[in-house]
Amino acid sequence: MLYPEDKVPLTRLIPMGLQHVVAMFGATVLAPILMGFDPQVAIFFSGVGTLIFIATTHMKVPSYLGSSFAFIGPVLAITGGSPERIPEALCGVACAAVLYAGAAVITMRWGSAWIDKLMPPVVTGSVVALIGLNLASSSVTHALNASLTLATGDDYRKLLVAVLTFSVAALVAVYLKGFLKLLPILSGVLVGYAVAWTLGVVEPAALMRVGDAAWLGLPTFTAPRLSLEAILVIAPVFVVLVAENKGHIAAISGYMNRDLSPMLGRAYLGDAVATLVSALGGGTPQTTYAENMGVMAITRVFSIYNFIMAAGIAMVLGVCPKFGAVILSIPAPVLGGVTLILYGLITLMGAKIWMDAKVDFADHKNLVVAGASLIVATGIGVKGVTVGSLNLAGIAVGTVLAIVLNGLLSFGVQKAPSQRAM
Repeated sequence: MLYPEDKVPLTRLIPMGLQHVVAMFGATVLAPILMGFDPQVAIFFSGVGTLIFIATTHMKVPSYLGSSFAFIGPVLAITGGSPERIPEALCGVACAAVLYAGAAVITMRWGSAWIDKLMPPVVTGSVVALIGLNLASSSVTHALNASLTLATGDDYRKLLVAVLTFSVAALVAVYLKGFLKLLPILSGVLVGYAVAWTLGVVEPAALMRVGDAAWLGLPTFTAPRLSLEAILVIAPVFVVLVAENKGHIAAISGYMNRDLSPMLGRAYLGDAVATLVSALGGGTPQTTYAENMGVMAITRVFSIYNFIMAAGIAMVLGVCPKFGAVILSIPAPVLGGVTLILYGLITLMGAKIWMDAKVDFADHKNLVVAGASLIVATGIGVKGVTVGSLNLAGIAVGTVLAIVLNGLLSFGVQKAPSQRAM
């Protein structure tokens, strides 16, 4: 196991950093596409934001920052899919970052007791688990297709690519030794891409975009534009980021066997500043990425230098359209194969938080809080639920529901011997 302070030789650091880029790339690009943002700008600011986070946490918290899915619904509620209104949405994101920074300052000044009361382990574990479960449909549809049917030869070829990608990643992680054991995701993607190319699964249009893309080109930056409506709709989403980050810190602590909770306030601040800087330049809101936590969990490498390298690669991607086009050409079945592992690990991280904290599921309150939030969030999924003109993603609804249920069901409840579960 390598800890945050441990250095990695450059010859190993480059492929290990690239592995983290591959892990975060699909979601970090998908979120801005869904919101109508520029993916190249999002990738660039994910690198900038990660460096900000690393500096703010004094290089003690291993994390990569990427585009947050929690903001998709509120952003679309403001823009209506119109690019002309993106500057207004950026105003709401910037205000969410300011509120998030306020929560960070409170935590750094007075400790995390208020967070622990608002989000005890039953809530935190639920939030982490529902993130993985919400992403499950994305993984399966990537591996198969949107209709989840096997009817044509093309469907079977895509499934074969996904299965081989998954198998290579799993076999590398479980059976290989030495340096290659640390590169299961990258190994799976490389083999999966090669098989996809051989079987004709790589889209010709994607390959043409690689050939046509320029080697160097600055992203198109966009400044926020003041909008009270956007502030009221988008800013409250910072609560979801607070819950996500707390859950991620708890999960990483468990896997490293090192308590990172004293760094929670600084982690909030790093995430908040990264989101603010991103919003000021036209990028997506930032959050610590569970996909990269999955990579750490499977490789047992928590070195901060991995993330510095990954951030550097992401910034190069942001100013190198050709490199970005290569990553974007990775076929969906390849992504589906590796995310089957990553999203499963994310879900189980939530369960590990419950186990480490000895959450008592003989307590009916815990059953209701965890069960209801997981089912509601998974049922809604990334498609979201639409209330009037506002679309709310399953992650956001599940997080808020877990917090609210825990608060409501805690009133007047005294600690008592555990009851048997129903």
